Amino acid sequence: MRANLDGSEIETLVDTSTGDSRPGSNPKKWCVGVAVDTDGGKFYWTQKGGHHSGLGRIFRANIQIPQGQSADNRRDIELLYDNLPEPIDLDIDPVHRALYWTDRGDPPRGNTVNRAPMDLEAENRKEPEILFTHLMEGIGLALDLNGGRMFITDFGGSVYSANLDGSNRRTLLFAEGNLTGIAYAEVPSGC
Repeated sequence: MRANLDGSEIETLVDTSTGDSRPGSNPKKWCVGVAVDTDGGKFYWTQKGGHHSGLGRIFRANIQIPQGQSADNRRDIELLYDNLPEPIDLDIDPVHRALYWTDRGDPPRGNTVNRAPMDLEAENRKEPEILFTHLMEGIGLALDLNGGRMFITDFGGSVYSANLDGSNRRTLLFAEGNLTGIAYAEVPSGC
């Protein structure tokens, strides 16, 4: 969904319930993380699948719903990756056209931060690159593109940083309680 910053004009962009009156009962339909590629005119989201089910998926669609279509029948939805352990949060690098996400599912592909190209056609996509491992239920992700860093939280209560390629891993906070999302903001100079 999206809305104006004041909460007005709420609009559903994708409806994954497909007529299910109780979509909350099916974790395969749960939309979790979202990222917007304004330059590319698309938005991306995760559907985590069941707990450690290996049914997680990442999709994308146009920011604008195509003419004559609606949130529940739009035909521009593209499945990018499926059979993931349990993808949660995601962020994008629009310059290098890369998609990053956390996955809280079972190792070896879960409890990780992953990266994959955003624009490859389905037949050219390879398995996502694992950049960061050994999270305790990896949840939040925020990229500092100017600084070449990423920040990650996990449900075990830790905050981490690393370079965008996964190197220079640092634990910033440890065992701080159940942490979920994270955001990165640059402070303007002189403040």
